[in-house]
Amino acid sequence: MNAVKRNSGTRIVAGASAVVLLMLVGCDVPGVYRPPRPAGDGPYTFYVSPDGDDGNDGLSPEKPWRTLDHANGVRFRPGDRLRLRGGERFAGSVTLEGDEAGSPAKPVVIDSYGTGRATIAPRGTSGITVRDTSGVEIRNLALVGDAGALRKGVGIAFRNGLPDGRRLDHVRIAGVEARGFQNGISVGAEKGAAAGYGDVRIDDVSVHHNLEGGLVFYGPEFRADRPAYAHTGLRIDRVEAYSNTGDPESGDRNTGSGIVLGSVRDAKVMRSVAHDNGAKSAAGAEEGPEGIWVYDSTEVVLENNRSYRNRTGSRVDGGGFGLDNNVSSSVVQYNLAYGNDGPGFLVYSGQPTGAHRDNVVRFNLSWDDARKLPEYGGIVAYGSHLSNLGIYQNTVVMRTAGLASAEAAGTRPPALRLRDGMRGVRVHNNIFATDGGPLVDAQSPYAPGTLRLQGNVYHGGDDWSLKWGDRSFTTLSGWRAASRQETLAGEPTGSGADPCLPALTAPLTGVIDVGNLVPRCAGRVSVGAGSPSWGVDVGPVDYFGHKVRRSLRAGAVQEGTTSGT
Repeated sequence: MNAVKRNSGTRIVAGASAVVLLMLVGCDVPGVYRPPRPAGDGPYTFYVSPDGDDGNDGLSPEKPWRTLDHANGVRFRPGDRLRLRGGERFAGSVTLEGDEAGSPAKPVVIDSYGTGRATIAPRGTSGITVRDTSGVEIRNLALVGDAGALRKGVGIAFRNGLPDGRRLDHVRIAGVEARGFQNGISVGAEKGAAAGYGDVRIDDVSVHHNLEGGLVFYGPEFRADRPAYAHTGLRIDRVEAYSNTGDPESGDRNTGSGIVLGSVRDAKVMRSVAHDNGAKSAAGAEEGPEGIWVYDSTEVVLENNRSYRNRTGSRVDGGGFGLDNNVSSSVVQYNLAYGNDGPGFLVYSGQPTGAHRDNVVRFNLSWDDARKLPEYGGIVAYGSHLSNLGIYQNTVVMRTAGLASAEAAGTRPPALRLRDGMRGVRVHNNIFATDGGPLVDAQSPYAPGTLRLQGNVYHGGDDWSLKWGDRSFTTLSGWRAASRQETLAGEPTGSGADPCLPALTAPLTGVIDVGNLVPRCAGRVSVGAGSPSWGVDVGPVDYFGHKVRRSLRAGAVQEGTTSGT
């Protein structure tokens, strides 16, 4: 069984982020015997149908093969195509070995024909395994695992074990559903391999009701002195990862995440959804799941995604989005998190490598996160040797009055939680709104040279509260005077005005209306004195795609009262 493990760092506070990834990636199908191909150069298109015959040539819909096992005996060359009859179920699996496929210009395609998706139903193992090759496209299929596959199979597994460091290009997965496996889709560089896959496109995919994870990328152990990334050029669009439960028996690793990117460079996850994951993850685990998260990676963009109602069986994680160990030069923007057990947005470094740096969290929405774990918050940042982090133009609403977990813990989760180990952190132009809980909870009284807050809106209702080191403040002016935060050239910045957010009173049930996170009192969220962007690149548009104008408002929405989900 293949496995990958990430070394852990020291925990800074109880309930910290997942800093170890030991993601079981499933037992792949062993090498299979390949009978000779038909005479001629090809390429060929092969058909499989329940009313076919394995004695046919399989080269037309009129003379299809009958079984997937027979089709799997063919050695597929560049340009070949394997087509399964839509709406039918095929027992067995497909394996492509290193001497098959391999041409980005002439990919091997596995897909359905006729009406609907064909279903591949492996027997206790993986559905489709591609080993040491690429130039493969998998389209319009359902992969459904049985009880054995739930423990040791992968719906679609790409594995690069080549020792020469060769990256394998051109992977396409589209219109696919994978459920009932240990992991839905898994792409990895095996032990001893220096590289994985490049030019990867995953689009319109559903990965759900898997045991350990929905969509997972992994690679070799990260080395800060010689950073290398297994996978490059990833575009992940319209993936829905849900009800990936986690394994209650796996207390030695995190399980139950929706989308996980490890060891990647130049990756984008967009228009994707992760929800209701992690509910059965191990109660005693020191690491927990997240909806969508990244580790050991660089140049990653998470944008226009939603992550909600993600859970954890333990006292850690269970959040919406995460930038974990050794992530650099990455951006989290235009995303929505709500109703998660843990933080809406987490930026965390548990390893003192100095490789967690130059990241941005901007134009995101967090609504009532940290439902189970009040030691987190809406946005949470902390860690060892974490540097140059920008948190700006976000809107965070945190309602905690009467929250059972907060009452049991004797503490209420803040809109923003900051912990030690960071430097060069800028927090600008955000809206932090609570119903009396702390707006900010900072472990230490940070000097502006280490961590600077400017131009934010702090609305705490009738019970304004902010924790700064070992002191608590009940007014913005009192905290400003004591901390030297929220000033520019001696002039005050920031505001305690009410932005009139309906989200402070609207129910968070069913299909939510994100218009409730749009300020109704726009004039109260103007940035005020100083440079509108405070010297940072705010990007071209806001959460709803409105063009960002020179005169900025605080928060993720710059104009209008756009509503939607």
